[in-house]
Parts: sequence; structure tokens; C-alpha cells
Amino acid sequence: MSDFAISRRGVLAGSTFLLASTALPAALWAQTPSKGGRLTVAADSEPRNLNPAIVASNGVFFVASKIVEPLAEASFTGKDGLEPRLATGWEGSADGLTVTFKLREGVTWHDGKPFTSADVAFSALQVWKPLQNLGRVVFKDLEAVDTPDDHTAIFRFARPTPFQLIRNALPALTSVVPKHIYEVGEIAANPANTAPVGTGPFKFAEHRPGEYYRLEKNDAYWGEDQPKLDEIIYRVLPDRAAAAGALEAEEIHLAAFSAVPLADLERISKMPGIGVISKGYEALTYQLVIEINHRRKELADLKVRQAIAHAIDRDFVVKTIFLGYAVASVGPVPRNDVQFFSSDVPTYAFDLDKANALLDEAGYKRGDGGTRFALKLLPAPYFNETKQFGDYLRQALAEIGIDAELVNNDAAAHQKAVYTDHAFDLAIAPPVFRGDPAISTTILVQSGIPDGVPFSNQGGYANPELDALIAKAAETLDPDQRIALYVDFQRMVVEDLPLINVAEWGFITVARSSVKEVSNNPRWAVSNWADTWIEG
Repeated sequence: MSDFAISRRGVLAGSTFLLASTALPAALWAQTPSKGGRLTVAADSEPRNLNPAIVASNGVFFVASKIVEPLAEASFTGKDGLEPRLATGWEGSADGLTVTFKLREGVTWHDGKPFTSADVAFSALQVWKPLQNLGRVVFKDLEAVDTPDDHTAIFRFARPTPFQLIRNALPALTSVVPKHIYEVGEIAANPANTAPVGTGPFKFAEHRPGEYYRLEKNDAYWGEDQPKLDEIIYRVLPDRAAAAGALEAEEIHLAAFSAVPLADLERISKMPGIGVISKGYEALTYQLVIEINHRRKELADLKVRQAIAHAIDRDFVVKTIFLGYAVASVGPVPRNDVQFFSSDVPTYAFDLDKANALLDEAGYKRGDGGTRFALKLLPAPYFNETKQFGDYLRQALAEIGIDAELVNNDAAAHQKAVYTDHAFDLAIAPPVFRGDPAISTTILVQSGIPDGVPFSNQGGYANPELDALIAKAAETLDPDQRIALYVDFQRMVVEDLPLINVAEWGFITVARSSVKEVSNNPRWAVSNWADTWIEG
């Protein structure tokens, strides 16, 4: 993961991602941090579940990561790209059957109870493995967690499990919840899912729907002289233009996850006292993907899928929809991850003549009106960019004789239509790459995924050779051999196009210059902000 962070800085150097300087002058780092104060932040959504041990998503992490902590966090400089949180050390056995964690001593939950290995064992076996959206995959072979003392947890796996995978999963998939609060009653219905209790630097204080979340300082936090802030307020501002206005009016200090529209960044970056920062999302790469329903006869034809790939002008998408704040995709692993990324894959250059020829070869001739066939196209509603790409793709498909009917739904209806009912032909999704293909990427193309799992292969694609490769990589212990398998994985995916990768992007933070220690790790927006402070 350390290579991952370095690579991203290299890839983006000189690009329009770096609209404003992301490095603060050295003199500022020497300032003595001020203590106290309230940090006011824009929030564009209100998650119904604030338990990141169940819902490992950035919308949940944005608030909950200040309250509930993982075993380790991503780092620009730490060994293997990690720094300790609730675990101070971790070691995998040579046979891939155990991982031993040494846990931090002197940690208490927000209700005063001690944090122990029993909490880790409970979280892993009762929450991450059976309930978590991503943990179901990573921890599927976890069969027991031994707790020989209060500060040691030994994970035991029924099958060899790559330590590389477990290590890469620590920041996003190992949020620890208190056993004493969750062991009674149904976990999914526990009141702590909406008013979380954690070990983090901030305590959950209140939530006023439609208005704000309020977090208050944890005076008993284990981090020395942390947190610096007294309070964090998340103002609910679903309109991104409102976030820009609130920053300009000095009503908020910070807007993360590109809450300020891309079109406003150049203007707002010129305002005194405001900085535009692209750093801090290196471990949160989003991918613009076209999901394909292979149950549809036309789309089950590789030539048709290749034609669609050739009809997309990726440079236009990057420059016009993302205003340069993205790069064109090569395949299912983003190019900024040198641990796994491979460029040894086929390419599909923008070529309408080639696209039309492929459709002709497939037997789908144009009719009297110039149309070959019609499709139903569902853009994900989560970002303006995914919706805008839906408009673009409809026009791009029309150029090659495919009539795409746009169907725009809210988030709940979209997820049901695509991932449960399969009521789509093409869908546009923004999955996140989380540092390892086994965590969030192979599930997009692997067959046999149950209905209703978001961001998974619900298009009916099945390739036994690809499934076998995914299964082999999941139990290959040698890191180099595992990486080699994922190189083959990328080639096979791009050759057969179970889905089409179009672009990949990080987000932008806009912050007032009085806010310090911003974007200082690769998951900063979803980390604990224990060292963040406000000047003066």
C-alpha cells in the first residue's frame, strides 16, 4: 500500500488533479497545534446505518470513523502502507492459517468499559464475516478467533488465506464494535447502529435529521494529547452548490468527497483563505464502470460488447464530465496501484467505424430508422458524474445504432433494479477499489454471487476459467505469485468484457486555510481526524 500511495502521486503529477498545491509550506508544519474549537463540515447524505463494521462504505466512514476505529489505518509512510490503530502489530503464519494481532493496551470504550481481544473476536466472527458487505468475502474462511489474553487475538482460517489480503483489508474492513453492547439481541437492529459507541477520538453526541450530526471530544482517548478539536459538526447539505456557498460565507470549514462541484473549483481556489486539495484519497479510488446484463442476447455477444467499448471516447469523458479530475481506465485495477496494476491488456480505442463494423459482423444490421436494437440504461444516482455519463453514453450508443432508454431512479430503486431484480440491460456504477482485487473487484465479475449484493456481478456473466483463477488467487499465499494471478485476471477481464471500465477518479477536499493536518493519509476523509486542528 505504500507503493500504492507513491504511485498515485506520480500518476497525477502535472495533471489537472493538482488544481491547487496539495503541499503546505514547511514552516506551517512547525506550528504548535491549537487545542479546542468546533470543526464544521459539509455532509451530503445521512446514512441510515452508522456502523462501519456492518456497512463498510465511505458514506458511513465519513462520520463513523471518528467514533469507531479499525485495527490499522492507511499511511503514506508506514510499513506496508499501514499505521497502528487498535492493533499495534500483526503477523501471518507461513501456512496462511493464522494471523496474530497484538492489541493496544489502555483503551476504553466511550461508556468506560475496557477494550479487549474479546471485542475483536466478537466483531470478526459475529459481524465482519456474516454481516459486513465486504467482510463476507475477505473473512469467509475465518473459523475461530483465539484470545489467550486481553491484548492478543489469533485469527484461525479453515483454508489458507493470503496475509497480503488480510493486511490490505485492515483499514476498511476491521472496524471494531463493543461486544458488551452488541452481544444481546439482533445485531442488525441494535440502537448503537445509529448512535455508535466506539474507542475513537470523538463520541457520538446527537443527530438531527436533515440538519446535522454532532460529535464531541473523547477526553479518555488513548492517543496522547488527542484529539485536538472539541467538536465536529456535519451539516447536512445535499446540494453541492450549497456546500460551495457555505464555504465562501465561512459557515463551514471543510467540504470533502468533491462536495463542491468540479465546475466551481477553479473559481473557489482563487479565493483568499481557501485551499483545493486532491491529496488524501489515494486509497479510495472510484471507478466508472458499465455493468452489462449478459442475459440479454445481444449483450452476451462479445462483438457487441467490444463495439460498445469502441464507441466510448474516454478522453472526452475525462475532460468534459470530470473536467480533467480523472484518468481513463485501462482495466479493472486502477493504474495508480503498482502493487497489482498491469497495462498488459487489450485496448479499445475510440473508433466508431470499428464499432459499427463489429455490430454488422454480429448480425445486428441497422433498420430503416438506423437503429439496430434498443436497450435499457440505468445510471447510478450517487454522483453527478455517473448521471452525466449516462446522458453521454446514450448519445454514444445512438451513434452506432443502439437506442438506449435512460431510466433514472433514486438510490434504493436503482440498487433493487440492478442488484436484485436484474431489470437493466446496461447500468453505470462507481465501485471503489480498496487496495486489493479480492476486496472489492473480483466480486464484480465472479459468478454465483447471491441476488441483492450491491456492486457485484448481477449481470449473469459466468466464465469458469475466470472463476477458477479468482479462487486460486484467493488461496495463493506467495505475494508475487498472487500478483501474477491478478495480472492474468486483468487481461482476461479486458479481453472478455464482462463489464467495461471507463475512468477512475479520486475526490477533492476544499478547506479553509485555518484547518490543519488535512489529507495527511491515503484515507484521510474516512480516518479519525485525531490530529486535525483549527488555527487561532
